[in-house]
Parts: sequence; C-alpha cells; structure tokens
Amino acid sequence: MSYALSAGSAVAQSAPQPDWSLADMPSQAGRIFLVTGGTSGMGYEDAMALALAGAEVVIAARNPERGAEAIERIRQEAPEAQVRFEAVDLASLASVRALGERLNATLPRLDGLINNAAIMAPPERAESADGFEMQLATNYLGHFALTAELLPLLRESDSARVVTLSSIAAARGSIDFDDLQSEQGYDPYRVYAQSKLACLMFAFELQRRSESENWGIRSIAAHPGVAVTELIERGPGLDSEFGHSWARDRERYHSPAQGALPTLYAATAPEAQAGAYYGPIGENEQRGPLGLATVPPVAQDAEAAGRLWDVSERLTGVSYR
Repeated sequence: MSYALSAGSAVAQSAPQPDWSLADMPSQAGRIFLVTGGTSGMGYEDAMALALAGAEVVIAARNPERGAEAIERIRQEAPEAQVRFEAVDLASLASVRALGERLNATLPRLDGLINNAAIMAPPERAESADGFEMQLATNYLGHFALTAELLPLLRESDSARVVTLSSIAAARGSIDFDDLQSEQGYDPYRVYAQSKLACLMFAFELQRRSESENWGIRSIAAHPGVAVTELIERGPGLDSEFGHSWARDRERYHSPAQGALPTLYAATAPEAQAGAYYGPIGENEQRGPLGLATVPPVAQDAEAAGRLWDVSERLTGVSYR
C-alpha cells in the first residue's frame, strides 16, 4: 500500500496488477485522446495502443512528415484507426495557443491528455522562442500551458484524465526558484531533473486543484523507467559519456512499448487512481513489472508545488480559472 496526494490529505493507493498488459486494456471506443510527442518512442506506442483499442487519437508533435509516417504505420496495423496529426512546438507558447484554439474549435471534448513529449540533457544551454531554458520550456512549461488551453475540453468529458510523464531523474531534482531558467549555471542533467520534477509536482497539484475546484479531471503521473528511445541520441548524443554508458546497458532496458505501459495503465485502466504515480518497480525502478513508483519527498511539498504553479501561470500567461 502506498499513498498519493489529495486535496489536503494522503489517500491510500492500491498497487496495480504487476503483469498488466495491453491485453488488459478495456475498449477505448468513443474516447478522444491527445498524445504529445506521438511520432516516435513511447508517445508513438501510446498512440498505436489507443488507436488499436478504438480511441480517436490526436498526435501532437513538431514534424508533420514524421506525423504522416506515424499515422501510416498505425493504419497498417489498424486500417480503420481514427488518428490525425496536429503540429505543435511545445517550446513556443504561440504554437501551444494555436493548437488549443484549433482543438477547442474542432473537438467536442477531450477524454485523455498524455503529456509525453520531452527532450533530455542537450549539452549546451538553449532558449525557447519565449526566452525560457529549453528543457524547462519543452518538458514542463509547454505542457503546463497546453493543459490549461485544453481545460475546457477536458471538463466536457465525464471521465477526463491527464497523464503527465516524469522520470526517475526527478528524484535527483530540485526547483531552483532563484534561477529557474538556469542562467547562472547550466548542468544539462541537473536541469533535466528539475524539469521532470516540475512535471511530477504539476501532476499532483493539478489533482489537488481538480478536487478543490470540481473540475472532474483525474490527474495521474507515470514514468517509463529507462527505455530505449531517441531521447539520448537527440539530447546528450550517442557519442557522449552518458550515451556510451547507456549503449552498454541498453539490452537491460525497456523497449518503447514496455516503457509505455505505465502511461497506458494510467490513461485507461478503470482502477488507475487520481494522484497516483506509476512506473516499473524493478532494480532502481529502471525496469521491471508495473507498480506504484517512488515519490521523491520534494515532490510531496504542496507549498512548493503551489508556488511553482503560480510562477508557471505568470511565465506562460495562462490561467486555470
């Protein structure tokens, strides 16, 4: 038995069935999902599984060509799949707003939002179109703003879920409110850990606010352990020290499909609980059967989460009112 954060109190959480698989996923017919970063890796596996289960799926990512390729691959497995691509750059608030406007104008509701897209540890500090440190912008602030933009659609669902991806790196993270944009010093792995801790704190705070404001949204966090995706190649690089270490051990890690299971459980399982954090529970939570992930003590600080929320609203210009 573990505990998840609720509005003002801890709520007991039951561990999921450790051998839960896609065969256990109930039909998703009639439900509408949006998956960020759904053109590759675990996001693609999320989109594929949801489409195969009958859901209408919107893949939101930067590259339309990769979006078309992903849709073609999904339709090879499920010719009748209801799947479409929408362009978004999470590192651009204008792009996020534009996506929100398009979806609010074309969708009747949104039953599931999977905040999956991420970048990891680029060697050099870079800034987004809005002047934010790139990892914080892409991994956290973009998703914070997108969730706010889609809140009206989520509230139209009778059982909406928001699943936000964190990482085992969050346990090494801290929120540096004095240098949130890492202008005074840039360590790529520290900054990545901060962004993923922010995602975890957001997931818990969103649940608290959903309960207190009666939004009717179930907010759940998940992490994949360590999965073999393009994250390393696009971040520190395969020739980096981290990349070489990762390559030596890659046979021990999850495939993208395995890494996607905690997210898909959180997004679809009837027994998945609001405010929970799911992930593999094997060695150092890098791989293994599905279970309740360890919540870092810092992520349980509701006061800090509230402060981060307020700062994020100010930086992004969105409001959850």
